[in-house]
Amino acid sequence: MSDANVRIPEEAKERLAAIAAAEGLSLRAYLARLAQTLLTPAERAERAEKASAALREWNGYAPTHSEQDDLDGELDRRLAQVTAR
Repeated sequence: MSDANVRIPEEAKERLAAIAAAEGLSLRAYLARLAQTLLTPAERAERAEKASAALREWNGYAPTHSEQDDLDGELDRRLAQVTAR
């Protein structure tokens, strides 16, 4: 496997290195593990679609995009209230 150079602020590198060291990993190993645990936008969309399909099949719940946007807005509003406390 070849290596790649990534330019990030020194503070970010130091923080990531400290987190890696606390887990007993090198920065290289930590970043490789992190990359394996994160989903790409396409992977997230695919999982969301599968979850929606399973929910529709299970109980018929199938909100429209407009209803989903309204629900997302309500969730954002409630989260903002809680985090403002």
